[in-house]
Amino acid sequence: MSAAQARQSGNTTYLELSQENGTAHKFYEVTVEGTSVSVRYGRIGVDGQRQTSSFPTVEKARAAAAKKITEKVRKGYAPAVRGQRAARPVTRRQVTSAPSTARATAPVLWRFRTGASAFGIHVDEDRCWVGNQHGDVYNLSHDGEVLAHYSLPDGVKCLVADDFWIYAGCDDGRVYDLSAKVPFAAYDIASEVDIFWLDIHAGVLNVSDRSGGLTVIDHEDELQWSRKSSGEHGWMVRADGRAVYHGHGDGVTAYAADGARQLWHTRTSGDVLFGWQEEDAVYAGTARQVVQRLAKSTGVVEASYRCDSAVYSCATSPGGRYVFAGDSASSVYCFTADGTRLWKLGTGGGSALSMQYLDDRLYLVSTDGSLACVDASEAAIKAAQSGTVPVAADIKLAAALPTYAPLTTAASVATVSAAPAAGGGVVVECFEQGGRVRVRVVSEGYEPSWNVQFPRAIRQPGERYVVDALHSSEGGFYRVRGEIRRLV
Repeated sequence: MSAAQARQSGNTTYLELSQENGTAHKFYEVTVEGTSVSVRYGRIGVDGQRQTSSFPTVEKARAAAAKKITEKVRKGYAPAVRGQRAARPVTRRQVTSAPSTARATAPVLWRFRTGASAFGIHVDEDRCWVGNQHGDVYNLSHDGEVLAHYSLPDGVKCLVADDFWIYAGCDDGRVYDLSAKVPFAAYDIASEVDIFWLDIHAGVLNVSDRSGGLTVIDHEDELQWSRKSSGEHGWMVRADGRAVYHGHGDGVTAYAADGARQLWHTRTSGDVLFGWQEEDAVYAGTARQVVQRLAKSTGVVEASYRCDSAVYSCATSPGGRYVFAGDSASSVYCFTADGTRLWKLGTGGGSALSMQYLDDRLYLVSTDGSLACVDASEAAIKAAQSGTVPVAADIKLAAALPTYAPLTTAASVATVSAAPAAGGGVVVECFEQGGRVRVRVVSEGYEPSWNVQFPRAIRQPGERYVVDALHSSEGGFYRVRGEIRRLV
């Protein structure tokens, strides 16, 4: 089929590529309006990403559009009618949660109910973050005060941090940067990848998926490498500067950071359902009631931590001194580094789907959609084992809580009419390179060859923006901090 045969509606050409084996399920739409060519693309069933280019004449605009269409047709895209083919179903983690058999309940200091089952959690020195399957992400203080609400387009699979940037991986196939004043899509995962979990290190995104695949993408949203591990259902992925550690139905596999080779593979006791990492070890929580500690250098199992039900989540205190686990029966455990169980307590809510430890506190997100803060100090645990626990504060939303939605178009960005004075912001510019729209720094004092990780929804060649600040990242690029304003 030639491009000229593609079905058109006015000046719009809409194509789809959908394969029965599920390896592709995406669309590509080209619209010509005078000297402007707009492209919209993405996973079938979502709005997708948009790019717009301008040309000197109408003829050149039409020629550019025809070239784009021809390229897609050669790759197997075919004419289609938008909306006739349903969006590919997104896999959501199916879990059960039984009541705890523990005789005592954990000393929960406060509990915040998000309204939907929650997987995403991140806790740092300043804030606590929780994301649920309705696409809600909340930012709280360590005392439980709700500070902000982010409304994302789809369910949150997980929350991860890279230095002081926070990212939310969602069911719409995008990864949103929540670090700026308004969130934006920083990565767009290929439509054939059914995301189960992700991790980010030095701006490099590592994605594990339903089929046991591993996809690695750089800060410019470009594929670096991919692998298919021996097992299915890759719930665990952790990364550092040396390797990527992929947990799946057949154990844990470590790959070199550049994807050049497999470093080791270790079969675990049961399918891996969750993973954690310390500097020299990775921890795999499994369906067969155990957390196993594997040496990062060799994959050797160094210790095992036995629970009474399938392990949904795990975490450690710094250096792996204590190991914590949450099971499918609404219990939470603490072990010493050598595997000795110190305690088992009920969560007082559902089963912990993710967890994180910080400063004698264990933070849990659970099947009932709650973020709970547990006092994990030695004194509090001893008191709980004897039946003395604090009354958990039930955290409520503030009436005037600010809510932030992602940037979707250039029109949604505030504008300024003059470049900032020295120290008042940084000017960046959109430009085309290799068929992609990228962003570079215009202001003095920055490395001109480095690109900027920037919202794709508002990129247009020639446009300039002012950002509050840029920070350099390992790997040679800049990330945005603060507000983004269009320079007109």
